[in-house]
Amino acid sequence: MFAWIRQVVAWLVILGVVAVLAVAVVVPRLAGATPYTVLTGSMRPTYPPGTLVVVKPVDVADLRAGDVITYQRESGEAAVVTHRVVSVGSRLNGDLVLTTQGDANGVADPPVRPIQVRGRLWYAIPYLGYVNSALSGRQREVAVLAVSGALIGYAAFMFAGALRDRRRSARGAHRSTTTTSTVS
Repeated sequence: MFAWIRQVVAWLVILGVVAVLAVAVVVPRLAGATPYTVLTGSMRPTYPPGTLVVVKPVDVADLRAGDVITYQRESGEAAVVTHRVVSVGSRLNGDLVLTTQGDANGVADPPVRPIQVRGRLWYAIPYLGYVNSALSGRQREVAVLAVSGALIGYAAFMFAGALRDRRRSARGAHRSTTTTSTVS
């Protein structure tokens, strides 16, 4: 009975790790989304530091007040910010402009131009961003491959062990039904 419980727990751990990998790496990649890590407390309490936010590209014309977006601080720069859109407007020349603000901030950010927007928040996972930040892009790929390989190996090991136990049980049952006694 204890072996059965241990096996169920092992499979639940395997499924949990696979689910986390899928949510953090595979699903965003397949959907054309990008994972980012919240580094500051500007979006507390909804998205505290360490939260992994997955952002999908969006047509800027579809953005509304209340949407959470990730945008470049400066057009063409790598640094990004994830804040909530507080208003959508246009300049005198007709160009769209967004005003954003962190949920925990008392002041709005400088205006955001459409070219700066990387996308709208698709989903977020607390604490998983710490793992995302600890590894570079290449390290994440290697880690995913290593963990996937280890999980597949462990699953094969567990399957082989269960198959071996079944065969032993079947042999033991077969022997107990085919034993004969001799009378001297």
